[in-house]
Amino acid sequence: MSNIVTQRFIKCHNKLREDNRVRSSRQFALSLEYLPQSLSEILKGRRDVTIELLRKAVALYKINPVYIYTGEGPMFMSEEDHKSFRVLTIVTNAQDDERIVHVPVPAQAGYASEMSDPTFIQDLPTFSLPDYKYKVGTHRSFDVAGDSMEPTLFEGDKVVCSYLEPTLWETSIKDNYVYVVVTRGDVVVKRVTNNIKENKTLDLHSDNEFYKSYTVPLSDVREIWYVRAKVSPFLPSPQNLNRYMRDEIQELRKTIMNQSKLIENLQTKIEAL
Repeated sequence: MSNIVTQRFIKCHNKLREDNRVRSSRQFALSLEYLPQSLSEILKGRRDVTIELLRKAVALYKINPVYIYTGEGPMFMSEEDHKSFRVLTIVTNAQDDERIVHVPVPAQAGYASEMSDPTFIQDLPTFSLPDYKYKVGTHRSFDVAGDSMEPTLFEGDKVVCSYLEPTLWETSIKDNYVYVVVTRGDVVVKRVTNNIKENKTLDLHSDNEFYKSYTVPLSDVREIWYVRAKVSPFLPSPQNLNRYMRDEIQELRKTIMNQSKLIENLQTKIEAL
């Protein structure tokens, strides 16, 4: 019995035949540079569709990957959706299990570039994690650069993220959650405010108050990754913990002093009245 993804792929194939967009299963296979005999095995439920075959079918026939993997939405993308669609390159091992691709800081400019290609992705380091949630879907990890997300994330931390399909951005991006946003010129880790429905934009916020929030138009966004975990090479030393405690206590003292002054002023005004 074939898996659910293969069953949906077969439905898309049958729909293409019904609509006369392909003359035969053989022509469908050859157009995807796939052996007709192997496609016949898939259509008979004797083997499952491969990731590479799905990628080619999405690119050539506009099969909707959201439908393929979730069962939601139409079988095929509209012309507008397809123009903005970017085929995501993945890396698998010998058992066809997907690996997590890591994008270090020196590679992030190239990753965001329009010139990035499958060979570029395949040359990046990859790894796997034992947790089952990282076995489902596509995941990437990115180096954190700079101090804009302190104290949540520090430079040198790595964030492990799950891919967010573009057709789900409007409904799935949650305000104030942390995402990796890949634009046409940069890779940034920010908290996001979702304004897609209102004006086709995203507001990006830093946890470090020194940095101002800014807005990016949706047309500049190429990928969005939901941050699920972080890997940090740093453990706070006792000295750092003491320093953090002193800073917090100092801030608390300032707040208490300000509140005391406000209360004194209020008492003075009440007595005057």
